[in-house]
Amino acid sequence: MRQLITSPRQVAEILRGRRKALRISQQELATKLGISQSRLSTLEEDAARITLERLILLAKLLGLELVLQDKKDAPRKKTEW
Repeated sequence: MRQLITSPRQVAEILRGRRKALRISQQELATKLGISQSRLSTLEEDAARITLERLILLAKLLGLELVLQDKKDAPRKKTEW
């Protein structure tokens, strides 16, 4: 699956959908994350509250990976860091 992310709500839907497709309960995934089932439920409803660290771990546990890449239509110019 390759998905362009445009909102936190979309992230929540993807994570919830993937968890369900893998037939992993909220309790099971929450235990692996070290959080409560109710906290995971909240995160699946409002992904804007997920820290980057937790998002990366969630993706890993669900067999997903995060990729940042240049936009196809973005002008390329050198930037200094």
